[in-house]
Amino acid sequence: MNLLIRQHWAALRALLVLTVILGIGYPLFIWLVAQIPGLQDKADGSIVELGGKPVASSLIGQSFTDAKGNPLPQYFQSRPSAAGNGYDPLNSGASNLGPENIVDAGPDKPSLLSQVCTRSKAIGELDGVDGARPFCTGDGVGAVLAVIGPRDARGVVVNPTQVISVNEPCASTARPFLDTYEGVRVQCAKAGEDYSAGQIVPIRGSAPADPAVPADAVTASGSGLDPHISPAYAQLQIALVAKTRKVSPQLVRSLVDEYTDGRTLGIFGEPRVNVVELNIALDQKFPLKS
Repeated sequence: MNLLIRQHWAALRALLVLTVILGIGYPLFIWLVAQIPGLQDKADGSIVELGGKPVASSLIGQSFTDAKGNPLPQYFQSRPSAAGNGYDPLNSGASNLGPENIVDAGPDKPSLLSQVCTRSKAIGELDGVDGARPFCTGDGVGAVLAVIGPRDARGVVVNPTQVISVNEPCASTARPFLDTYEGVRVQCAKAGEDYSAGQIVPIRGSAPADPAVPADAVTASGSGLDPHISPAYAQLQIALVAKTRKVSPQLVRSLVDEYTDGRTLGIFGEPRVNVVELNIALDQKFPLKS
């Protein structure tokens, strides 16, 4: 009995000592270190304040759109976000769709390819550039065929008997993006039809290898919360922002350069522009004129 009591007393003392050290002392030490000048802002969440009120965090992106999700032309646009309904800190994450996701699962479940094509087309129209990119149709969906017919020993269809543009349903297109494929007329997809028996063939098309709309403009980050865009995407938006705010493009370009960060330690990552900080600076220096 005495041995049992001594063991429990030793365990209780160890618990109390470790609680004081790890439950109180260590967190207090870390908090004190975080208050060192240069670290305090980051430890507090890198909050951006205007007039003494917090309006954003420079570490978390935001959507600069109206109530209907349309881009506000007076602001630089962030990259797409798969976090909840967009930049939701409580639902950080990605779409988990990979480069082989090229066939739409339905009107409400577009493939990654079709999402990229749709976004590229929309950005091209908004910013007045060519939104075309490889493997996309002119209507902004994935240019993908299901080729049906006998196959050779390698599993490749020879002498196709039917060719379907799987991402172009008959209800949404007058004619497929391609008239014929290997001498067979291309048909649009029919709702409810299963084309999995066909060989999936993406069609590159005539779009340039280096699209005018950069990749970060049409793809979400892994967290869905990235506040940065590439300098190329920022440069693409300067003309529209300057026109909407009725200022010189050179002035807006200078502001973009001011909020462009180089590679971390000069070697890691790529140059980037913090959209949240840039848009706040825009409102302060070049307020929207009626």
